[in-house]
Amino acid sequence: MLPDPKLTAADTDARPAMPTLLPRPALLPRPALLPPSGTPASVRARTGPVYRGLPRPVRYVAWSIGAIAVGGVLGATAPTALRSIGAVAATQPGLLGWYSVRALGFLAYIILAASVLYGLLLSTKILDAIAHRPVSFALHKDLAIAALLAAALHGTLLITDQSFSFTPRAILVPFASPYAPILVGIGQITFYAMTIVTASFYIRRHIGQRTWRTLHYVTFLAFAGATVHGISAGSDSGQAWAFWIYLTPIAATVFLLTYRIVLSVSNHFARASESRSPMAQATRQAAVADRGLANPTFD
Repeated sequence: MLPDPKLTAADTDARPAMPTLLPRPALLPRPALLPPSGTPASVRARTGPVYRGLPRPVRYVAWSIGAIAVGGVLGATAPTALRSIGAVAATQPGLLGWYSVRALGFLAYIILAASVLYGLLLSTKILDAIAHRPVSFALHKDLAIAALLAAALHGTLLITDQSFSFTPRAILVPFASPYAPILVGIGQITFYAMTIVTASFYIRRHIGQRTWRTLHYVTFLAFAGATVHGISAGSDSGQAWAFWIYLTPIAATVFLLTYRIVLSVSNHFARASESRSPMAQATRQAAVADRGLANPTFD
């Protein structure tokens, strides 16, 4: 822009000097807004281990050890089991149904225990560092379905047992069994509880996460009922191998459940202490000012 020709040099010198512009101050980061009351737990930020996965050599070694263990167990027990089954089929074919019922009962209990333990590992986020959470959740659901199917076969094959006259009514109606009606009735109620919990996987979006989690606590009652039914009504409970089949999952479940309760209580007190800290109060006030709200309610 050209200078005004009417202005003299004296007029130019008399004009006030332009002030020096100060640099723009750096903007402070906005405080993170706390989730309002009623926000679903799935929306809130998750804390805990981050998925990293096992190193490839560790995975190869783990799968190799697992395959060797399974092969060793099958190689040591399969020939004897097949010979025993052949002998029973040749001499007392009526006992095949009873042996099948017993085997399926133990199989259903082992799978149910695995599902319960896997669910506890999911809730404590112990598996998050080595496995994707959606994959772990799918495996947890598949174990529950497999346990339900094994339990259904365990009850259905009672019709083939020639020691007692099991009718469809005696199998379906609790406490109507001709053999140990109370103990068998506990197993029947356990089966129906397992059915409800397994069905809840497919209606979780309709009933909500909170209701689904509350309903999932029925799993512990089902596991306790299956344990009482197996130990009290089973004919192999006095065997040493049966003792360890029951004791191992019971001890693991008690340990993980205790750990889950302690972890939940400690997290609750940690959140309560953090919410009362000056930093948290300042963050809340900044969030209120940023939103323009009055007297908000936070979790």
